[in-house]
Amino acid sequence: MLKIKILTLFPEYFSSFLDNSIIKRAIAKKAVEFEMINIRDYTLDKHHRVDDHPFGGGAGLIMKMQPLSDCLEKNRTQDSHVILMSPLGKTYNQEIARRLSKEKELVLVCGHYEGVDSRFNKRCDELISLGDYITTGGEIAALAISDSVTRLLDGAISSESTKEESFNDNLLEYPQYTFPYDYQGDKAPDILFSGNHLAVENYHRREALRLTKELRPDLFRKLKLSKNDLKRLKEIETDTISKTEKLALEKGERFIIAQKNKAD
Repeated sequence: MLKIKILTLFPEYFSSFLDNSIIKRAIAKKAVEFEMINIRDYTLDKHHRVDDHPFGGGAGLIMKMQPLSDCLEKNRTQDSHVILMSPLGKTYNQEIARRLSKEKELVLVCGHYEGVDSRFNKRCDELISLGDYITTGGEIAALAISDSVTRLLDGAISSESTKEESFNDNLLEYPQYTFPYDYQGDKAPDILFSGNHLAVENYHRREALRLTKELRPDLFRKLKLSKNDLKRLKEIETDTISKTEKLALEKGERFIIAQKNKAD
C-alpha cells in the first residue's frame, strides 16, 4: 500500500478530493492511504505565524524554515520520498507518475505565499512543477500528483483502463465515441461497428499517431516507431486505410448496419 502524506497550511482543501469515487474506492481497497498534516501546527511562533518578509526586500511573504523543517522531520520516515511543489522543479509527466506509484511513501510539501525559504529545498528528495505558470499554493499540484499516482495503483481502477491512456509511451489516446451513432449528422466511424478487432486496432493506432503528430509534435519526436506504425503513418499521408480495414468494412456491411441501428 502506498501512503501519501500532504504537508499543507490548508488541509481542508483536500476534503472533497478524498471523497471522490476513484480515490475513495482506492482508500477502501487499501491501495492507498492519505494523511493531511497542517504545517501551522508545528510553528513555535507565539502568534502561530509560518511566514515572514524576505531578506533583502521584495514583495510578499516567505514560508519560514522552522515550521516547515520541524513538520517534515517529525513526519518523514525511512521510506519517505519527499517532494516539494515548486516552479524550480522538473515538469510533471506520466513517466514521473509511474515512478512515484512504485514508492512506499510520498510526502508532498505545499508551499504558499511567495514560496518557501530556499534552504528547505535541499531537505527534499525532489522538486516538481506542474508547468510554467503560478498558482496560489502547492495544493493544486499535490492534488494532481496524488490523483495521477493513485489511479495507477492496483485496485484503484481496472488495469484495462490504464493500458491505452494518453501519454503512455508518449502517445495520445485515440478518439473515443459512444451513443448515438449519428448525432445531428456527425457520425461515428463505421469501422468501430465492423466486429473485426484487428481492423479496429489498426484504426485506433493510426488515429493515435495522427493526433500525436498533429497536436503534440514534441511527444511524436520521442516515439519509437514500429514497422506497423510506419504503415499507419503512410496511410495518414495518402489518406488511405489498411487492407484489413477495407476487408472488414466490405465483409461486415450487414453487421455494421445492424450495429449502427442498435446504437441509434
